[in-house]
Amino acid sequence: MTIQERDKNVVWHPFTQIKVAPLPIAIVKGEGSYFYDDKGKRYIDGISSWWVNIHGHSHPYLAQKISEQLNILEHAIFSGFTHEPAVQLAERLLQRLPDNQSKIFYSDNGSTAVEVSLKMAFQYWSNKDISRTKVIAFENAYHGDTFGGMSVGARNAFNLPFSKLLFDVITIPVPVKGRENESLNALAKALEDEEVASFIFEPLIQGAGGMVMYEAEALDKLIEQCGRKNVITIADEVMTGFGRTGKFFASDHLTHKPDIICMSKGITGGVMPLGATSCAEYIYNAFLSDDKMKTFFHGHSYTANTTACSAALASLDLFDKPEAFENIDRISIKHSEFYYKIKSHKALADIRQMGTVLAFELKTNEHTHYLNSVSEHISQFFIERGIILRPLGNVFYVLPPYCISNEDLNYIYNAIEEFLENM
Repeated sequence: MTIQERDKNVVWHPFTQIKVAPLPIAIVKGEGSYFYDDKGKRYIDGISSWWVNIHGHSHPYLAQKISEQLNILEHAIFSGFTHEPAVQLAERLLQRLPDNQSKIFYSDNGSTAVEVSLKMAFQYWSNKDISRTKVIAFENAYHGDTFGGMSVGARNAFNLPFSKLLFDVITIPVPVKGRENESLNALAKALEDEEVASFIFEPLIQGAGGMVMYEAEALDKLIEQCGRKNVITIADEVMTGFGRTGKFFASDHLTHKPDIICMSKGITGGVMPLGATSCAEYIYNAFLSDDKMKTFFHGHSYTANTTACSAALASLDLFDKPEAFENIDRISIKHSEFYYKIKSHKALADIRQMGTVLAFELKTNEHTHYLNSVSEHISQFFIERGIILRPLGNVFYVLPPYCISNEDLNYIYNAIEEFLENM
């Protein structure tokens, strides 16, 4: 039996309607910006393997550091104990994070990093004996698949079966070009409610919502408004962190910094699961008390896993080398050049670019977004040409590992032009 046939017998894949989906491609090797399947075919990983891969697949330095750690300490309970990789990683992340960030709380993926942030914000007010239990979020948002993450995300195909179980949020428009004032006015009205605890957002780029992009100036004004009302601001940097927007964090584009920042995906270079949530000192201080009921009762068995922390430290080592941001700048420039070349194409409803993210929104007759039938055509077209681009309905995007060559970027761009001409 093939890997795919064995898979079908025993595995349940995410975001996949198994009854109609084709058999999955069996990947047996990764190297740099490439995947290789069981038949020897090579694919360019144009989406960083679900946005996690930063420096390339099977990077020898990451493998070396993980191997070294496995031979020293593979994992340790993190309640009542600590270890060098977790402490050092927190120190180095705080050197990269905005100056107002003070403490790092570890978890194990993006959804749990968000869940931690929401619980921090809710309990901050509870510990101060103040009733603030409402959250403001953007329309079209996606913050993960835990119940808190689903609650602050858009109500759509991702979470419809659970809608009656989710807590209500106040939604405001995304401040995309032309809607900045509408968003600001909606936030001002929402902040009139004195029970608002926090405002959560994906800074500058909404990922799963279709790579929707907006300007830092607008977000700065929203954060400033929240600050005047003492509302906690939460930046979900799970996708935008670690260089994706052209700066280390999307929050680096801002003048007014968020109070809490969620991290995952690229944090380990894409080789180990790890989540982290940072917070400002004043939030951490609200949990310091002689009253044990004010403890933050949250944790995971694999919190601060030593092996994952060592992978993240190795990834930060690579970021310390000048080539990392030289590559980020190179990809950003290449994307920008192609953006201007293709932006007026008749098949496009819109094209968006920020840093290493380049997104294309197709004109279609369907009103649905994520379930748009054109997505299957997009996937198949590029797979046949040895390119992995995972569409979000009628939106597809290029979000590559930073090691991708200009030749491979040009190959992807040429394939995109061919695709658009056949639309």
